[in-house]
Amino acid sequence: MPNANEDNLSVLSQVQHRAVSELLRVAPVADDLARRFQEAGFSLALVGGSVRDALLGRLGNDLDFTTDARPEDVLKIVRPWADAVWEVGIAFGTVGVQKDARVGDVDRCFQIEVTTYRSEAYDRTSRKPEVSYGDSIEQDLVRRDFTVNAMAVALPEKEFIDPHGGLEDLAARVLRTPGTPEESFSDDPLRMMRAARFAAQLDFEVDPEVVTAMKEMAGRIEIVSAERVRDELNKLILSAHPRKGLALLVDTGIADHVLPELPALRLESDEHHRHKDVYEHTLIVLEQAIALEENGPDLTLRLAALLHDIGKPRTRRFENDGRVSFHHHEVVGMKMTKKRMTALKYSNELVKDVSRLVELHLRFHGYGTGEWTDSAVRRYVRDAGPLLDRLHKLTRSDCTTRNKRRAAALSRAYDGLEERIVQLKEREELDAIRPDLDGNQIMEILGVGPGPAIGKAYKHLLELRLEHGPMEYDAAVAALKEWWSAQD
Repeated sequence: MPNANEDNLSVLSQVQHRAVSELLRVAPVADDLARRFQEAGFSLALVGGSVRDALLGRLGNDLDFTTDARPEDVLKIVRPWADAVWEVGIAFGTVGVQKDARVGDVDRCFQIEVTTYRSEAYDRTSRKPEVSYGDSIEQDLVRRDFTVNAMAVALPEKEFIDPHGGLEDLAARVLRTPGTPEESFSDDPLRMMRAARFAAQLDFEVDPEVVTAMKEMAGRIEIVSAERVRDELNKLILSAHPRKGLALLVDTGIADHVLPELPALRLESDEHHRHKDVYEHTLIVLEQAIALEENGPDLTLRLAALLHDIGKPRTRRFENDGRVSFHHHEVVGMKMTKKRMTALKYSNELVKDVSRLVELHLRFHGYGTGEWTDSAVRRYVRDAGPLLDRLHKLTRSDCTTRNKRRAAALSRAYDGLEERIVQLKEREELDAIRPDLDGNQIMEILGVGPGPAIGKAYKHLLELRLEHGPMEYDAAVAALKEWWSAQD
């Protein structure tokens, strides 16, 4: 493999040579696409995260390319070749492409982005970057966020390009910027959050100079739109090591601007977990919730774990006996969760689900460790609704006590609750608890039309259903008439 930088030969190990070769072998579309660009008189290089991930042995079906062709030229080249083309990012020089290809014996669907060489920077008032196109790949690479993302493989000649020592940083598992961190973060302040995200995704360390710049420039993140901040936060939370990234955001002060409820937990002592503060407890709960995931990362569960105790600072009270209480922190936390997630432009459905889990996370403890009545089990299932499985995981994760006996007792108590739910589900329909008479039946029996009285009757029958379980039709009619006769 020819190399533009001979010094890299001493660094690029045989394993890394094989990684790049493997990238090109499993992605034959790369060579095919490169030849089309070459025939049109343009250059094409695999770049950034694709090269990084190939060297780490984690390349997927998403491929990033850079080119000296302008977007209109890119469109002319890819349209006859691609299975689908997107122009959503064309204002920023990016053309999206889908290409289906058979690799070996496997049919694969490649998601490709081709971006014109560019440089971009924020001014002091705009939330969107100003884009200008460059003329060389070196000019393009220097504007990349981190050195490990500033490597390229020129195609079709397969020339490895690494002007900023990204390969050495990849081997050392460290995040540095190609230029000074201050210049990089001035160009795009979101890169400060990307540092935390990559630390969490890749389990890399962040260079001390980068951390210093993040601390000094933390307030600059406020120029970035809520949507971009949210998307970056999601990637961090869904990563393999979210604690690492979240701790970096808190320690550098960036969290004070994007998720201030998290650093606010550092100063609060928790009456249930005297050996750790609420901030540390929260990170442990997040990790324990992740360990309970069954079908991959669950954003709803992870957000609920992260936010479940954010109501504690506002509800802290020092009692006469020296204890600290946080009465109703779950209700306050629910309201705070709605407010923060709405500000970050999360969907209404996700806001509703996460805030509901925060509201319910203490419900189990309200019943103590004694035997649950059928009525209590029904209400627990009804209130959780479709979030019941996540509530199970969140409640179990919320136990972080070092007292092994107490932890075992809580675990047994929750095992008992889940067993009771299974038993009741075998006897009656728990997943959609509703009264034994519907609205039309109620109106027919009482001989009245639609109105507030029907709603009250429905609610009364629902309470009977929750308290006593399913009723036979005649018994439900008798209960309805008895209630009706008692009304004024």
